[in-house]
Amino acid sequence: MRQSQLKFLAKTAVLTSAIAGVMILTGCAKKEENITLNIGFQKYGVLPILKERGTLETALKAQNVNVKWVEFPAGPQLLEGLNVGSVSFGESGEAPPIFAQAANSNLVYVANQPEAPKAEALIVQKDSKIQSVADLKGKRVALNKGSNVHYLLLKVLEANNLKLSDIEVIYLPPSDARAAFERGAVDAWVIWDPFFAAAEHQIGARVIATGENLVNNLQFYLADRKFAESNPQVIKAVVNELNLTTEWVAQNQDEAAKLLQKPTGLDFNVLKTSISRMGFGVKPLTGDIVQKQQLVADAFYGQQLIPQKLNIEAAIIK
Repeated sequence: MRQSQLKFLAKTAVLTSAIAGVMILTGCAKKEENITLNIGFQKYGVLPILKERGTLETALKAQNVNVKWVEFPAGPQLLEGLNVGSVSFGESGEAPPIFAQAANSNLVYVANQPEAPKAEALIVQKDSKIQSVADLKGKRVALNKGSNVHYLLLKVLEANNLKLSDIEVIYLPPSDARAAFERGAVDAWVIWDPFFAAAEHQIGARVIATGENLVNNLQFYLADRKFAESNPQVIKAVVNELNLTTEWVAQNQDEAAKLLQKPTGLDFNVLKTSISRMGFGVKPLTGDIVQKQQLVADAFYGQQLIPQKLNIEAAIIK
């Protein structure tokens, strides 16, 4: 009887230990599966539309991924947030990731929207005497330093046999540039949507040149390298939702404009014009897109805007 009791107690101890082990392992697994994806976004673009629609949270629920949205005023600040770890995913135009990579950022390119060359332009006041790019010689031109339109200005001048030294470049962020443009402190402004569309609708700004046949004006989706390498299925799901969102926007431009009215504070017609000039679709990067981004990086290096020549390929996960 005593031996039987001992055997029973031994079996009970083993079973209890096994159950405890399973509970511990299960707890660890749950802890590891719970991921928070911090997404950096700006007031305008596809990401705020995705945020407003709430479809990403639903798509990632099956992977036990929580989504947290962090707003930034512009691309450079967003990519700095990516670099310091406050966000793991975000969107930017062509120029900010080049400057971030030049500063040894840990970012990687994961996807892009198609070209949208008509979404940025060189504009003048409606009553300006400037009628062509050639008339810019000796004039004051405002732009945001190191932005997509910095590259546009280089290409516009190059196409018209002018150099940066032929004009006076005034580096100003969009809000300050708009104020300087309106009061006549600068003669021209190189700017992107939705600021471009706002200037057209609100003050009748006149277009001298858009990016058409000159630049690509791509939008990129970027991620923290460690997060992207550790969570490829999460990144894949986000890119898929972004692509579905642009497909929805393409078919529902009025509704998309309404969604962006509150976060941007812009008029419906301004937003509708901006959205009509977007590139629709979000896809993983191809070799062709990498080469196009390399050309932008090389141009910035040629103008000594970045300290060393970059290899864009180094910021792509193989």
